[in-house]
Amino acid sequence: MDGQSIGDAWHHVVGTQPDPPVWLVVATGAVALVAVLPAPLWRLSRAIVTIAHEGGHGLVALLTGRRLSGIRLHSDTSGLTVSSGKPTGPGMILTAAAGYLAPPLLGLGGAALLAAGHITALLWTAIVLLAGLLVMIRNAFGALSVLVTGAAFLLVSWYAGDQVQAAFAYLGVWFLLLAGVRPVVELQRKRRYGGAPDSDADQLARLTGVTAVLWVSLFLVTALASLLAGGSWLVGH
Repeated sequence: MDGQSIGDAWHHVVGTQPDPPVWLVVATGAVALVAVLPAPLWRLSRAIVTIAHEGGHGLVALLTGRRLSGIRLHSDTSGLTVSSGKPTGPGMILTAAAGYLAPPLLGLGGAALLAAGHITALLWTAIVLLAGLLVMIRNAFGALSVLVTGAAFLLVSWYAGDQVQAAFAYLGVWFLLLAGVRPVVELQRKRRYGGAPDSDADQLARLTGVTAVLWVSLFLVTALASLLAGGSWLVGH
């Protein structure tokens, strides 16, 4: 690839793409909703949320100066992020809080990019984030999950036309916005029956002295606010 080709590719990534038709925006939102609501489909699609959840833990751990030992993703859609450092303090609190906040905030950031017309930039941002996550995966299923997801983004961004890229990008962002809500509701349901004593919210309660219900409320408010704001940007644009 010569210098001109590299320059053209770079301008395509950072430039803007044509606005998709309204029906495509609405249709991708409907498909994302179908992927979230029915339990059989949710058991499959929740794995994508787990990637974002554990990736959020890992990224914030690094940003706050903690040492990230590794991330594991499991076939039951659970995950584990292990980091070392001071067991209390802001770094640990932010790392613990990042999991449930990551999917809706990533969706909100993606909605901002799409509203500005940066469809290809969103796809390549996702590829870069997934590549960084792959380096820290420590089990075979997790590596396969991230590779398959990253490969889908790469193939679409490299070979697909503008409308297919737009559909894929809008579907992914709608999914993160919608799917950011359900895990929080499931978390509180489990906590109500004593099924999640070591959840992120309970760990945060022990770290801060703030009741776990308030942490769950923060997760839920963030997810709903991101859905309302991001959804309005997508539909309004």
